[in-house]
Amino acid sequence: MEKITSNQNRRVKAWTKLKTKHGRDNANQYLLEGWHLVSEAIKAEQPIVTIITTQARLNADGAAFADQYECVVVTDEVAKHIADTKTPQGIFAVVTISASDQVAANYARGGWLLLDQIQDPGNIGTMVRTADAMGLQGVVFGAGTASQYAPKVSRAMQGSQFHVQIAEADLVEWVNEYHEQGLPVYGTELNPNAVALNTVNAQPNFALIMGNEGNGMQSALLAMTDDNIFIPMKGNAESLNVAVAAGIVMFHLQK
Repeated sequence: MEKITSNQNRRVKAWTKLKTKHGRDNANQYLLEGWHLVSEAIKAEQPIVTIITTQARLNADGAAFADQYECVVVTDEVAKHIADTKTPQGIFAVVTISASDQVAANYARGGWLLLDQIQDPGNIGTMVRTADAMGLQGVVFGAGTASQYAPKVSRAMQGSQFHVQIAEADLVEWVNEYHEQGLPVYGTELNPNAVALNTVNAQPNFALIMGNEGNGMQSALLAMTDDNIFIPMKGNAESLNVAVAAGIVMFHLQK
């Protein structure tokens, strides 16, 4: 088993680059950090190339992975250098970005959540986890939405990215596919034509578009929705966090 003690090691430099989009694109790989994410990836049989671990983590959890994958032991200092977090757990996985990670628009069946220029990793993670909990088929990351492979986004999804289908794609293509199949597409832009959530029937097949935290949905997508939904509120709050709103709507549509 290889052991690395220097931050200047060529493999350490390559792994560190996976924290950037350019590095991920060049290597066609991404980095998972933390035991929960790594263990979820193992359970989901993700294409793990290498597991990077400290000796302490290997001693604690090595039985779950040491015989299945290439393992490299690093010092605590190297682990901190690779990590995207302030208090790393001493384990990482290098995972191949494979073509099977992407789902085509003609796969549009069941409930799908479409993310339109969502930027905050916490919001993305909450929505993907909620989609997983609500039994949706998958989530589409549209243009302008933070990448599913970005470290903060992958951590925020907490393994739910391995339980639902994920695509990074053109949302217009997905909406067109739903229209061709006669399936409903819902937006969440508050406007004079919006309908109350409690007037919309639950659906086995639907697309729900959630727009950017500050600017809402793009006008081109807004024009393509069958209905725009608003959530009736009894209190005095002007609006809801996008992830909270998405959870309420997904729960209603999946009943």
